[in-house]
Amino acid sequence: MKLRTATLADAPTIEAWDREPHVIAASGEDPMYDWRTELPRTVPWREFLIAEVDGRPIGMMQIIDPEQEESHYWGEIAPNLRAIDIWIGDAADLGRGHGTEMMRLAIERSFAPPDVTAILIDPLVSNTRAHRFYERLGFRRIERRMFGADDCYVYRLERADWRAYEKG
Repeated sequence: MKLRTATLADAPTIEAWDREPHVIAASGEDPMYDWRTELPRTVPWREFLIAEVDGRPIGMMQIIDPEQEESHYWGEIAPNLRAIDIWIGDAADLGRGHGTEMMRLAIERSFAPPDVTAILIDPLVSNTRAHRFYERLGFRRIERRMFGADDCYVYRLERADWRAYEKG
């Protein structure tokens, strides 16, 4: 698997993924962004990444600094954190280990700066498959929280917990 920066050329693919039933079930009815506006916009607090397998896009992720993120989605939050959103595009690519590999790469990328202490994720309460997935990776549920109209659990992965997970 390879990660690359998402570009405006990826907008049609991402827009198609946003209409997939499994993506809607995981992220809600409304697309996360107007991709044609957001993909070309470079900001220091966010990365949009496409995951490819054998040169074929299979999923997307965003990694943000939640303290710096301009909408203040996470509210008042400590510095030195990252937040990750990932999704597999086509349903045929689910259950093949791609999500696990994407998260492993995203976690490594997030913890690359030595000052990053933890990673946050916020799956919908209804997305029980995601809860099990993140818990298997070492994330711990820390709260239930409303983000706008979205009822979510917030999970956190501490750097030390990730090191322990990696060692098995």
